[in-house]
Amino acid sequence: MKGSGLSVALPLSVSDVFGPYDLNTTFQELAQQNLKMLILTIPGERIMYPEFGVGLRKYLFENNTPDTYSEIKGNIAQQVSIYLPYISLDNIIFRVPENNPDLFPNTMSVAIFFTITPIQEKTLLEININN
Repeated sequence: MKGSGLSVALPLSVSDVFGPYDLNTTFQELAQQNLKMLILTIPGERIMYPEFGVGLRKYLFENNTPDTYSEIKGNIAQQVSIYLPYISLDNIIFRVPENNPDLFPNTMSVAIFFTITPIQEKTLLEININN
């Protein structure tokens, strides 16, 4: 008997447990995947939803200033309120390797602390972006 899950886990990978593809089996995994897709999707990339997405990669070559981080946080908050209303953002922390001039500023790490409100479960999503 094959196991069951909530959704297909991305990226797609073959599973011996669930059948053809791996599945997300917890609400935490599902919420993390949905938030990651929202943050990485470039507005206009998703068919029929031209406003969907934050497009975090487009900020890689922006100035490394508090204003840029504030803009990103605002975009994340706006997108989450529209497309993932079951998520409550607790904190967003940006990390850049300032001590490594070969990587800076073309790489970024963001840690998003959030709560899945229907089940009151706190969790974390970390995303590393580089060119």
